[in-house]
Parts: sequence; C-alpha cells; structure tokens
Amino acid sequence: MNVTTELDRRFRDAAAAENLLDVGFDVVDSPIGPLLVAATSRGLCRVWFKPDPEQQLDSLARTFGPRVLRSHASVEGAHRQLDEYFGGRRESFELDVDLRVAAPFARHVLEELSRVPYGQTTTYGALAARVGAPSAARAVGTVMNRNPIPIVLPCHRVVGANGSLTGYAGGLDVKERLLRLEGAML
Repeated sequence: MNVTTELDRRFRDAAAAENLLDVGFDVVDSPIGPLLVAATSRGLCRVWFKPDPEQQLDSLARTFGPRVLRSHASVEGAHRQLDEYFGGRRESFELDVDLRVAAPFARHVLEELSRVPYGQTTTYGALAARVGAPSAARAVGTVMNRNPIPIVLPCHRVVGANGSLTGYAGGLDVKERLLRLEGAML
C-alpha cells in the first residue's frame, strides 16, 4: 500500500495538532536560499541556513526528543512571518521562541538581542553592556555565533566595534544582504 503525499501531509499535520511531535520542521524558500525552520510546542527552536536535513534532524532529535517530523503546520507562523520580512512587510517577529537549552547568559543575551530595532545595528561591546557584562564582548560574540534562531533573533544586526561586518553563520554576504534589506547599510 502506498500513502499519497496528501495523506502523509494530513497525518503529519494531525500529529502536530495533537502535540504528538517533539519537533516539527519544514524547509522554507527565501531570497537568501533555503532555510530549515523547526519548532517545538514551546516555540521556534531553530533556523538553519543551507539545510542539511540528515545532520540537522539528528541534532534536533538529540536536543529536543526523537519525534521529529516534517510538518508545515508546526512552522506555518514562522514561514509566513519570514516571507513578510523578506518581502519588506515585517520589521519585527511575533513568535514564541524555545531557548530552553541555552545557558542562562546566552538566553539573556539573545533576549536582549531581540530588542535591537529593525534597520539599526549594535556592537558586541554595546550588547555586552546592555546585559550588564561590559567586558564580555567576546562572550557575546560566541553567543551570536551559536544563535539557534538567526534572522528572528537578529544577530545580523551585531557588528564589530568599528562598524565592520564580522562572522555570520549564513556568510558575510547574507549578513550584508539582510542589513541592506533593513536599510541599515550604506
């Protein structure tokens, strides 16, 4: 017996609706390339550039639980808001995020990062000062490097002390494109 694509999708969406998944994910097309977007019942938990499902789904299963299924319904809100963002119709995200596996310092930094306004940038040092750790610019850089939810938690808005673009998981070209989209670049 073969299961049709439509029936498979309905089963997956039903599992998501009944909270039978640990993580639901989908691959979202965007102007910067495909993104693997994943969510738990608590909220968005991952956005990956350059999807490598085998590796990334294994990571999700080890981190959040083994019931990981492709489910558009699980990430529908994130998908819609990302489309609006890339279309220039959204400046902030209204999504719950699941940061339960982040260390307390990282969670604090990521929460503060979410307050950096659209179209503006800040530095690693300024972000460190905003979380009460003015000498922790390098530690903030490490948190940005490990940000599990880029774009939504806008680490692309964090630049070097002299305003230079520094490392970004999606590549510096993607960081520049996101900043230009927001009008934050020359």
